[in-house]
Amino acid sequence: MSLLVKAGKGREIADITPQRANWQHVGFRALRLDVGEQEYWQEAGRECCLVVLTGKVAVAAGTQHWDSLGERSSVFDEQAPWAVYVPAGVVLTITALTPAEVALCSAPGQPGREVRLIAPASMQRSVRGKGANTRYVTDILPQTEPADGLLVVEVITPSGHSSSYPPHKHDLDNLPAESVLEETYYHRIDPPQGFAFQRVYTDDRSLDESHAVENHDVMMVPRGYHPVCVPYGYQSYYLNVMAGPKRQWCFRNDPQHEWLLQLPD
Repeated sequence: MSLLVKAGKGREIADITPQRANWQHVGFRALRLDVGEQEYWQEAGRECCLVVLTGKVAVAAGTQHWDSLGERSSVFDEQAPWAVYVPAGVVLTITALTPAEVALCSAPGQPGREVRLIAPASMQRSVRGKGANTRYVTDILPQTEPADGLLVVEVITPSGHSSSYPPHKHDLDNLPAESVLEETYYHRIDPPQGFAFQRVYTDDRSLDESHAVENHDVMMVPRGYHPVCVPYGYQSYYLNVMAGPKRQWCFRNDPQHEWLLQLPD
């Protein structure tokens, strides 16, 4: 099975379940909603992080309700998204107030945590890398914030730059050096007719796939290194969802390429 999941053209952009991905933890669903359309979520054994990618939506989760969440017209806007954490078993209802794009990120979880709003102002935004490896990261649901298994982050990579680079992996239970985390990459490209490249490979090359990813495509990363390269003239956005047996992001760089970290700025 290819690790590349091509974007749907209608309401459902992507729907990746653990069963479809043939793994244990990460679920990812992306939707286009027209004004007045609704989406519901409730799973007894899974937690969810709703990310309002674009547009405005009303959200109800458990006993809490927000009349309007979302400010971005594009994922490339210079601002973080609105998000809502929903623990296992709680009913989530999303109603589009404008045309909207939303992501439902999920992982195994236990009931009992609190529903909470994750406001843009609470998210840490940082610059990672240097030179043509520079990219801009927004931590939506990092390991420093409460959840059972989910980690959610978005990244913008400028034109002509590389990202998730030098190549790194997190598929070995060897804490604190490395943790086991499945991962999805939800790709957006600006302008939208463009593409980026992503490779997923292991040390022994038992897994080695390279794909041209287009706007709204998803790459699944069950294991291995997973760099992204963006051609000149286009910029890349991706939303990462990670989860595994332990909620820690610890990675190992590909030793063949770790020398890149020593290059001057």
